[in-house]
Amino acid sequence: MSELGELDRPGTPDSPGGWDENSEEWLTGAAETNVRETREHTQTTTPAARAARRGTGDPVKALMHRHRELCERAVDPLEIAAGLEAHGMTDRTAARFRHRDVFSLAEELYARVSRETETAPRPTPTPAPRVRADWVLLSLLPGALCAATVTGLHLTGGRVRLAVATLGALAVTFAVRAALGRGPLGPRSHPALPGTYGSHTPPFTRAWTYWLLAYALLGDDLLTAALTGGPGGFPTAVRNLSTAPVLALTLACAPAAWCAHLFAAGARRKLAASRGLADFTAAVKPLLLGAFALFLCASATLVALSATVLREPAAYTTTVSLGALLLLARLLTAHGFTHAPAVVLGAATATETAALATAFASHLPGCAFLAAPVDAVVAAWGPAGIPAATCAGAALVLLFHATRTLTRASAHAMPGEAG
Repeated sequence: MSELGELDRPGTPDSPGGWDENSEEWLTGAAETNVRETREHTQTTTPAARAARRGTGDPVKALMHRHRELCERAVDPLEIAAGLEAHGMTDRTAARFRHRDVFSLAEELYARVSRETETAPRPTPTPAPRVRADWVLLSLLPGALCAATVTGLHLTGGRVRLAVATLGALAVTFAVRAALGRGPLGPRSHPALPGTYGSHTPPFTRAWTYWLLAYALLGDDLLTAALTGGPGGFPTAVRNLSTAPVLALTLACAPAAWCAHLFAAGARRKLAASRGLADFTAAVKPLLLGAFALFLCASATLVALSATVLREPAAYTTTVSLGALLLLARLLTAHGFTHAPAVVLGAATATETAALATAFASHLPGCAFLAAPVDAVVAAWGPAGIPAATCAGAALVLLFHATRTLTRASAHAMPGEAG
């Protein structure tokens, strides 16, 4: 019996035959049973576990609370994507929230907010911008008034001519402001960025624009008079107004509005079809460059037409470069990017002002050297070389800036136009 008791006592096997084939089969079967039970238990508890993980540990929910105002005000997922991009999120950042891009992340945010606010009425998504009769007519008004003013200047003289010029300039100014108040070149609300309700033209930008247009009207003649006769040539320059460039620029308000509309409508369609920020940028950049090239062609045609009708020299380079500069500045301003246009237009204005100031100051005793740079440019390219080089350089700077800003999704998530 003692020997049997020793056999029943638990202990570690002390021989190689302690784990026989029956023992291995029992151990393998038990392990497989445990794995099967664990798998069944996991499948039955997956919904609960997922719900638990979506508590404080759900990164998408935390992001939704962080941008709740943006998500609740958005009319579609595209505006949420644009708002997230405006706050600095990229497709790589979206990967941290288990999404392949910002667009898919925005769709989940939009769906979650819709479920949490089911009782609240949801606004309908806004379609692409449409052609409206009001902004079409307003875009034609500056050119029509300028043509009437130029006709009056050619038919009158003396004080009557001065009165016609003054009233015409005021009428054209108000017409341009009205044309820029509505339509594709007008300010718009920007729900992608909470707290912004429109983009308005800064006062300095408007002042720089007026100066550039005034220089196009009489700047070349004034510079020639300053280099040759000094301040005494000012009355002659005022009498010899170059009206063809200004007429072409005011007539160009219509193609500028159409090109801006084509760009905005195309960008909105690309925004709805794109599945990533990089895809959207790659698709919109050709639209921007195409609309810009279309405006350059239309502007050159109007310059040729105006010069032929008025029998004046066709200043293609000066007028087309100035028109391109003003178009890019307005596109950026209308989409909320107001700083760069103000700086670039101010720099162009300062350059032209400095050229005139040094030309007049060179007639002072001992100051002839001040006009050396201006004399060199005029000798090489004529008086039009200064505004042409200035406006062309400024337009290239704004074009580079526009290809980086107007190709973002956040620049096009706007539900409507002002007015």
